[in-house]
Amino acid sequence: MIPLSLAEIAEVVGGTLHGTDGSPVVTGSVEFDSREIGAGGLYVALPGARVDGHDFAAEVVAAGAAGVLAGRPVDGPAVIAPPVESGHGNSYVLADDADGAGAAVLAALAKLARHVVDRLPELTVVGVTGSSGKTTTKDLIAAVLAPLGRTVAPPGSFNNELGHPWTVLRADADTRFLVLELSARGTGHIADLCRVAPPKVGVVLNVGSAHLGEFGSREGIAQAKGELVEALPADGVAILNADDPLVAGMAPRTAAKVVLVGESGAAAVRAVDIELDGRARAGFRLVTPAGEADVRLAVHGPHQVGNALSAAAVALELGATPQQVADALGNAERVSEHRMALSERPDGVTVVNDAYNANPESVRAALKSLATISRATAPARRSWAVLGAMAELGADHVRAHDEIGRLAVRLDINKLVVVGPDARPMHQGAHLEGSWGEEAVLVPDVAAAVELLRDQVRPGDVVLVKASKTYGLWRVAEALLEAVGK
Repeated sequence: MIPLSLAEIAEVVGGTLHGTDGSPVVTGSVEFDSREIGAGGLYVALPGARVDGHDFAAEVVAAGAAGVLAGRPVDGPAVIAPPVESGHGNSYVLADDADGAGAAVLAALAKLARHVVDRLPELTVVGVTGSSGKTTTKDLIAAVLAPLGRTVAPPGSFNNELGHPWTVLRADADTRFLVLELSARGTGHIADLCRVAPPKVGVVLNVGSAHLGEFGSREGIAQAKGELVEALPADGVAILNADDPLVAGMAPRTAAKVVLVGESGAAAVRAVDIELDGRARAGFRLVTPAGEADVRLAVHGPHQVGNALSAAAVALELGATPQQVADALGNAERVSEHRMALSERPDGVTVVNDAYNANPESVRAALKSLATISRATAPARRSWAVLGAMAELGADHVRAHDEIGRLAVRLDINKLVVVGPDARPMHQGAHLEGSWGEEAVLVPDVAAAVELLRDQVRPGDVVLVKASKTYGLWRVAEALLEAVGK
């Protein structure tokens, strides 16, 4: 963050000083985890499900923090955030925030982040949203922009009312690009996040079924995702997926320049001659108005082509050449955890840990990647799909899970392990599609899945693990790797 005194911070957020004259200057990072605070940092005190961050104020000050951004008086120099009626704008409100302290602090944090962005006129903010692929695309964009200048991007999926401003406050005077991932669980959420850090470039990847329960329809999801392109200035750029009609249809909603990406002939930045290697890594010819280049991705899955094209379009608009983009994409390894992470055991078992999250589109893509990897050799390797439930699908829950079970059979996945009662329709779909024997099994929980796999997985098998993060299925992948060592 740029250096600011506590007095300046209090003025920015409309707060009051407590236990200080305001002279201490924040020269370190802004943190909401007391264990991460360093010298000169600003600690953000938030109430939590088990502990209240305000209780750690004295501890972090003793450790060298310059001060605390708090919702009520604490021990040590602090800026007390002003009360708010119901959070800030339409954004989320902390579930455990009975006294409003958390909402007040989040609102203050958002104001502070906006102040920092406004103080950095040379900073270009890039926003990314979509039903799936946001985190991987954010990582790819950061990789292709890094050669052009110092780039800040969030670790993992820091994409909500806390992680978003926290990431913004990582930017300083040396930062040229700030890449942000934007999530939405309701109308207005993305618009709120855009007010915290107004984007110059906006990327919309797709409109799928994730959060269908909240929005009611894909059209409702598209309306929310499109808030990103509506926030762009006239001299900005909207990167839209030409292969998704609901995304391409957002073009009239923005005053910014529109760049279409995809495999469609209508795309200005497109991929042709796509091929997959034996680890489901895509190679393709990148075709752009500025020229062409061959790309070989280091990340896994055919769905990464669309993500890479979006990253390429961003970099091209911000000054990169096609060859620079191709080189950066070829060197861009997976950064965030539990997303198409391929690990090889000494006995030749390949574990694909894609268990961070799941929706129908991403599970279909993962199953196709599994099929590609298992059939890359002759004879084909035995394939396992260990799948848990996909959350937040609303009334579409049964049908969506049924279709995934059927797809696993149609792709000739050798073994389908369905984990947990919430995913039962997936097992039923596989059974109705023709998997009547031991090819598809339903187990009650993670422990049962681990026991089954440890007993039945053989050297050379390929095992995909995927579910919504609520179910913690990455523990299955970790147990498989721990069984014989990575």
